[in-house]
Amino acid sequence: MFRFISNMRIFPRLIILFVTLVVISSATMVSLGYFYLTTEQTHAQAVKTSFDSQKIATNEQINLQRMNALLQARFAQIFANENTTDLQGDPSLAASGGLIEKDITAREIDFDQTSASYDRNYNISASSNMGTIRSILQHSSANQHFIADQNSALNNVRQTQWHAYQILQDQVLGQLRQPMPQYAPAYKTLYQANLKFLDLQKSWQTVLDTATNVGQAVTDLSNSEIVPLQIGTAIAVALILLVIALTAFIINATISRPLRRLAALTNRIARGDMSERANIPGRDEIHMVATSMNAMLDNIVRLIAEAESRHKTLQMQVEKLISEISPVSEGDLRVQAEAGPDSMGFLASFFNSVITELGSLVINFKTLANEVERATLQTYDETIQLVNETDNQIQKITVATSTIEEMANASRDVVQRAQALARVGNQVYQKTQSGRNAVQRTVEGMGRISTHVHLSSSKVQALEEHSQEINNIVRIIAGIANQTNRLALDASIQAAMAGENGRAFRAVADDIRRSAETAKMQVLNIERIVKQVIQDIEAVTYSIRETEAETGIGIQSSQDAGTAFAAIFNAIEQQSSEISTINHSARHQLVASGNVAQIMQEVYTTTLRSGQSIREESTRMERVAQLAEQLLGSAEVFKLREDQDIFAQSSDETGPNIFPQDAYPATNSGSLPGIGYPDHVNSVSGSFPLIPFPGSQTGEEQNWNGSQPHSQPLPGQSIRRSPNSHITHP
Repeated sequence: MFRFISNMRIFPRLIILFVTLVVISSATMVSLGYFYLTTEQTHAQAVKTSFDSQKIATNEQINLQRMNALLQARFAQIFANENTTDLQGDPSLAASGGLIEKDITAREIDFDQTSASYDRNYNISASSNMGTIRSILQHSSANQHFIADQNSALNNVRQTQWHAYQILQDQVLGQLRQPMPQYAPAYKTLYQANLKFLDLQKSWQTVLDTATNVGQAVTDLSNSEIVPLQIGTAIAVALILLVIALTAFIINATISRPLRRLAALTNRIARGDMSERANIPGRDEIHMVATSMNAMLDNIVRLIAEAESRHKTLQMQVEKLISEISPVSEGDLRVQAEAGPDSMGFLASFFNSVITELGSLVINFKTLANEVERATLQTYDETIQLVNETDNQIQKITVATSTIEEMANASRDVVQRAQALARVGNQVYQKTQSGRNAVQRTVEGMGRISTHVHLSSSKVQALEEHSQEINNIVRIIAGIANQTNRLALDASIQAAMAGENGRAFRAVADDIRRSAETAKMQVLNIERIVKQVIQDIEAVTYSIRETEAETGIGIQSSQDAGTAFAAIFNAIEQQSSEISTINHSARHQLVASGNVAQIMQEVYTTTLRSGQSIREESTRMERVAQLAEQLLGSAEVFKLREDQDIFAQSSDETGPNIFPQDAYPATNSGSLPGIGYPDHVNSVSGSFPLIPFPGSQTGEEQNWNGSQPHSQPLPGQSIRRSPNSHITHP
């Protein structure tokens, strides 16, 4: 089986294994989910059935209690008074009794039908609807007795207790419906009915309690539901783990194990063991890699043998070449290596060419060193002229800088005065703006006051009209009170004429007449108050009209003041704009003066640094000359053939020294000839740091012959050379 799998490529092999794993795992999870959903639906249906059983039992318990309470109420209604003869003709009693009897009869029918339906549908021991609940209870020893308890209670209710109570209840109702009901027989029958009701209620309470306990037992998951779920889950997990383990075993046997063999082989190769070979069965990629590695090892072994043979031959040729060209390391460029036809012969020819070119390079090197000495002398003369021009430029820049600083101070005074004027203008502008806003708010406030006064006038006018309407209504009420008083008087007269039979009606008529007189007096008071209110409203209306007229005058005055403030504000705003323009121009001039002063200061500093750099450059020219002498001395180490040593003959003709000792006479100041600072510059030279020559922070800080770096000469300090130098400045 593994040989068949090994013949497959790795990618299809992994695809098949993973698809098989996914299919089996998915099928297992789907089956487990279906089983769980089925169990959950069955449990939910059992819970719903249990809740329905509890609801019906509770409703019928209430129905029984209500039925017995109505019977007690009907009995008490009939025999509430000792003299029942007085109540025989009461129609309300007969109507109430009929309603109670109908209610009792309807409840009897409902309980009879509902109890029969409950016995058919919710009897745990016999109903097919309760099969799931019966199965749950039977799997629990603590809940098995609920089945027998419910069956016994339902049998007692349906077969004996309900029919006995119903017969006695009907007898009591029949005795109470008689024209002259007797208390003693009726009470005796009622007492027996109550005894039967207690037994019936107790049995039905047992049914209700059983339904409640069954509901609790069904709501909680029992072992009959949990155990199958646990078993199914365990089987699914075990099956998935088995498939995973089988897949891992196949991958390990067909992929990981061959790869470990190849890894062990590569480790042996890394240690230098080339004798082992990979033996991987199959036709997959790992087998191809193993075959390629075996072929590679064979090639490596063959190449190593060839390389060792070539190495021995090459080593002998290299030793011979080294012995021939070793004098070159001592400066002898006259040697020549023997060139053969092999690869080392080409290398010997190359070394011969290098030695020849090196001799030419030494000749060129000597020539360039002499040229450097001549160029250094010319550069030194030009540097002296440049230093003199720089000193003159520094003096002119100093004068220009002082003038520009005076201009900047004058511009600064102008800016300060313009700023002070601008601040005053801004304060006046802000005060004017505040006054303008205050006038505007005053105008708006007067407008709102006018609006409110106008609205108040309208409302007071409407209030006056409503007061007139109230006065009219009060007059109508006064007329009604007079009519009522007359009617009450007529009623009193008619009651007096009726004699004893109209005595009660006469008292009512007197009360009506007194009420009418009271209403008449109150109407008169209301009419007086309304008249006073109307007078007050007229006074308020006159006052509001006067206020409205004064408000109009105030609004006109405020508007005139606002117009005047607007003209003042426009003038101040124009003045503030002009002041801002002047301030801006002064600031611009101050900034420009400052920039010019800064630029002149930078030019002054740059010129000083340039002068210092030029002085340092003269020192560097001296170093260049010394380097040229040292290079010429170093070039004398090389031994050339007679046909190449042309420079020695030319140097005898030119002479040994191109820089005479007295080329530059000493000066009294101790500085270079023609190079110096003006007096005002030398006095402050300590405030301007010396500028190093460009590149002096790297290799140029050291002497060109590899010694420690020179210290930079300060103004007035003499430049001294070693005794072997051709240029000396005391």
